Amino acid sequence: MLIGLAAMPTGFLWDRAARGIGVLNALVAAYLLQILGIAAPLIGDTLVGALLGALLFGGTFVGIVGLVLTMAGRYYPSHPSRMMGKMTLSYGIAQISAPALIALTVGAEGGYSRSLVSATAAMAIGSVLILRLKSIEAKRENQRCLT
Repeated sequence: MLIGLAAMPTGFLWDRAARGIGVLNALVAAYLLQILGIAAPLIGDTLVGALLGALLFGGTFVGIVGLVLTMAGRYYPSHPSRMMGKMTLSYGIAQISAPALIALTVGAEGGYSRSLVSATAAMAIGSVLILRLKSIEAKRENQRCLT
């Protein structure tokens, strides 16, 4: 329930953040906060860790989806719906398959630690890729300014 409550205002809040600091900067911030949210139960196996994790995860996942869909419109202006559809399909597949994979891990190990570490690693890789995209965009902008 806490995840859902934390998620309710985030579409608006992350959109506002993107307008202020840029979509890629907002996306990096959301990814980093989500990494903390996913890892919080690993750091402290307490109620506080679980609640903090729920707040941070809930406060970021809707915003991340919105920011990425905004990027699809920006990077594919002639056919954004095509890219949005591909991303939605990929997200849907992950939303269906991940719980099944996690159930296998939890059943074999009796806990969520390996799944949380895997999710944290996936988000960290995504963060690195977004930072790489920022670098590419900065180089392109510099080239435009020089010409």
